[in-house]
Amino acid sequence: MKKFLTIVACFATLTLQAQLQFNLGKGSPLQKMQVAEMAIKNLYVDSVNENKLVEDAIKGMLEQLDPHSSYSSAKETKAMNESLQGSFEGIGVQFNIVKDTLLIIQTIVNGPSEKVGIMAGDRIVSVNDSAISGVKMSREDIVRRLRGPKGTLVKVGVVRPGIKDVLTFRIKRDKIPIETVDAYYLIRPGVAYIRIGSFGATTYEEFMQALMKLQVKGATDLILDLQDNGGGYLQAAVSIVNEFLQRNDLIVYTQGRNASRQEFRAHGNGGMLTGKVFVLINEYSASAAEIVTGAIQDQDRGIVVGRRSFGKGLVQRPIEFADGSMMRLTIAHYYTPSGRCIQKPYVKGDNANYEKDLDNRFKKGEFYSADSIHLNDSLKYQTLRRKRTVYGGGGIMPDYFVPLDSTQFTHYHRQLAAKSIIINANIQYVDKHRKELKKKYPTFAEFNKKYQVPQTLINEIVAEGEKQKIKAKNQTELNSTIASIKTQLKALVARDLWHMSEYFQVMNESNHVVQKALVLLGKGN
Repeated sequence: MKKFLTIVACFATLTLQAQLQFNLGKGSPLQKMQVAEMAIKNLYVDSVNENKLVEDAIKGMLEQLDPHSSYSSAKETKAMNESLQGSFEGIGVQFNIVKDTLLIIQTIVNGPSEKVGIMAGDRIVSVNDSAISGVKMSREDIVRRLRGPKGTLVKVGVVRPGIKDVLTFRIKRDKIPIETVDAYYLIRPGVAYIRIGSFGATTYEEFMQALMKLQVKGATDLILDLQDNGGGYLQAAVSIVNEFLQRNDLIVYTQGRNASRQEFRAHGNGGMLTGKVFVLINEYSASAAEIVTGAIQDQDRGIVVGRRSFGKGLVQRPIEFADGSMMRLTIAHYYTPSGRCIQKPYVKGDNANYEKDLDNRFKKGEFYSADSIHLNDSLKYQTLRRKRTVYGGGGIMPDYFVPLDSTQFTHYHRQLAAKSIIINANIQYVDKHRKELKKKYPTFAEFNKKYQVPQTLINEIVAEGEKQKIKAKNQTELNSTIASIKTQLKALVARDLWHMSEYFQVMNESNHVVQKALVLLGKGN
């Protein structure tokens, strides 16, 4: 019997080999791939993870294409979709991990945690009776325990300063909004400032709410801050540009090998058809952020201030798989109203060099001098109304260049930030002094006018840096760094006591790109 089974097995293997040889001779590329996968699965000497083999094959194919075609696992796709779709399901807290303990920085207004009485400064030490404090649990594992489907209950143990016993709260999870508008406020009388961090499903609605609130306060002009905005949904960008342009003005168009030209035009019903507009960009402004910038620049509707943008002019189509994973495949280029594609050059399959582009720009001195930027004369275009010269083929060049200030963020400062020394010092400081700060500064206006970062906090940061072998090169670098750290710390304290808008109200007074826009508006200091 054993001999018979061995003969059958050998016969089956030989039959499979014959099939493989036949198919390899006559099959299509798709069939060839299927045969290779089947052969590995059935003939390879060791056991294999079939799902990983297929994923690696997809990644390998995409790596031979452009730098923006990509594959994401089901877990990665879920996380990415949450950030773009504008919500996730959880308990509604902002937190940091301090000394292996989850510290609540803020609760989401009207969110599940706030409703049951959890407060900023609380420490969550257990979730559903399992300890999460002092056990060196990863941030991802903690988040996984706290998040869950809307309507489900989670029990958390909380340690609160001044209270001896561990408090127990039962929280009903809910939809938690993810805001893509980072900040909005009147930066000067009559001037609205709105900063968009990314373009998601709720961005247009958030933008309009912010704009209308500021218009009620008397805003007629706008500074639209897209610095560090990596992009997102094209439609969100189109909807926002519609607010600025006249009826039938071209916003953007897309076109590819198998994708016919598709135009997006303004309806002429926008809420910001008049008034001055300044768009702020830098080297990290990409994709949808460049669509907004390019449309406003090409239509001569506003002024662009900052540094040359990233240069992503490719459109990806999401292709979802049954297991929840997804492939984002480039299907077209997008073009600004003047007809320029701002995609920077790339070599198919050479993603390594593409990823070094920003480093190369830095080394060439582009961030410090506009003269270091070499624009391609063969990709010269004109804006549609004033016939100003603009260029394609590598990001959007601002109308007014603002160099990176090397004295503002020194090497010493960057090292302290990279080791999280500044942020950790801030967290512990606010945690210790939150009540007295709120009592002393009941409003942000009072805080912004009177608050001074204590020297003891600066001393702690410098000492911790020295402990980690981080020192300033000289007294000049130390003095410059301390001045920048004081501004950063004041902004971080404001964020933790109020919101991100207050953070940017502090930071923007020393942001050179923002200040340049104010000078051009006649509102500068």
